[in-house]
Amino acid sequence: MPIRSLLSRKRSKLKAPGSVVRWLRNERGATAIEFAIVAIPFFMFVLGTIGVGLYFFTTSALEHGVEAAARKIRTGEAQKSNLTVGGFKQLVCQEAGSSIDCGKLRVLIQHAQNWSGISPESCVNSDNNIAQSTGDADDVLYDYTGGSSEVVLVTLCYEWDLARSFSFLKLGTGADGSGSAVIQAVTAFRVEPYSSIS
Repeated sequence: MPIRSLLSRKRSKLKAPGSVVRWLRNERGATAIEFAIVAIPFFMFVLGTIGVGLYFFTTSALEHGVEAAARKIRTGEAQKSNLTVGGFKQLVCQEAGSSIDCGKLRVLIQHAQNWSGISPESCVNSDNNIAQSTGDADDVLYDYTGGSSEVVLVTLCYEWDLARSFSFLKLGTGADGSGSAVIQAVTAFRVEPYSSIS
């Protein structure tokens, strides 16, 4: 057997089969592989943007609700009409819109003769429980807002359960470590002078 034919046989054994070479050179799946690498960060970014947007939408709704409802206290209308604590909470929910679950909302109200008599309250207490609303739902609001020309602080505490869906954003651990976020909206004002309640 000639030497040339022996060398050519050995070279052919050393070469990779044609299908493997074609597979290594094939670039048809490159886009799918690149998308798989980028997909997780991309979807986390999109979901994060949606989550933060919903968080700020809820916060804005609560701030509007507390400002609009507290106006009735500021003008004395709530005190004159004997509005209850539960009625005030319903008024906040109506003003805030349908995205707010009224059962998850707590209303804290303080009053004093001057600003130094007011001390802001936290929505979550030392035991990591969400604060309870001021008084009972049937209590007259006047008992907690005081009379004409007094300083009033109204704090809304809302347990936003949707934060659990966006847990990677760490929007809050919530009360009892439930994973929901506790959103707070506050307004402080001096009640306008109005004629006393008859």
